Amino acid sequence: MLLHLSTWLEVEAYLEQSRGIIFPIGSTEQHGPTGLIGTDAICAEAIARAVGDTTQALVGPTINVGMALHHTAFPGSISLRPSTLILVIRDYITSLARAGFTRFFFINGHGGNVATLKAAFSEVYATLADLNLPRADQVRCQVNNWYMGSSVYKLAKELYGDQEGSHATPSEVAVTQYVYPEAIKQATLSPEVSKDHRIYTATDFRRRYPDGRMGSNPALATPEHGKQFYELAVKELSSSYLEFLNAE
Repeated sequence: MLLHLSTWLEVEAYLEQSRGIIFPIGSTEQHGPTGLIGTDAICAEAIARAVGDTTQALVGPTINVGMALHHTAFPGSISLRPSTLILVIRDYITSLARAGFTRFFFINGHGGNVATLKAAFSEVYATLADLNLPRADQVRCQVNNWYMGSSVYKLAKELYGDQEGSHATPSEVAVTQYVYPEAIKQATLSPEVSKDHRIYTATDFRRRYPDGRMGSNPALATPEHGKQFYELAVKELSSSYLEFLNAE
């Protein structure tokens, strides 16, 4: 059940059965010469929708732009500042908490969002308490990185070893290839790729990672691999969502 394809009457009826909602969140940023700029949002959205179907959960609109300031030296990348993203998350949750939602389960596709999301949750709890909303003390938020699930992580290591890297990875590229086979890209990739540098400014990032990859070899990705990652992530996150929904 997708929030944006529902009516308010349907949402009201849903709240009689469940107070949980899933939010996909990703980023709009470069993913190397062959990775789609929307990779992080594409993966999060596809997996979140399947988790929603599996668990009969409502799925909110995908948050496509995240905290990706370090990628903005590459054309096409868009970023929110951490302070802006915190306010976006706060306002999303506050709106829905007023309606009676108390469980907010974020399926995340971008590592750069994690610290900001956790800070946003603290902001949310304080804001709801200050507003003295009904059930404010019952609201819980959780971020879940689809790519860090134990089964997903294990498969990535089995398929790619050290060539998985940490950005523009073959695992995430594979999922986009499975979801959008018509958008598979080809390019010549240098076998030499930088890794393990600290992240500072966007200019410094592009100097250290000139084609955008961080230790990864996305040429190893296939749509068949993507299907495997997708199915593993959906299974694992469906269990995690139900556990989160039913926790005290």
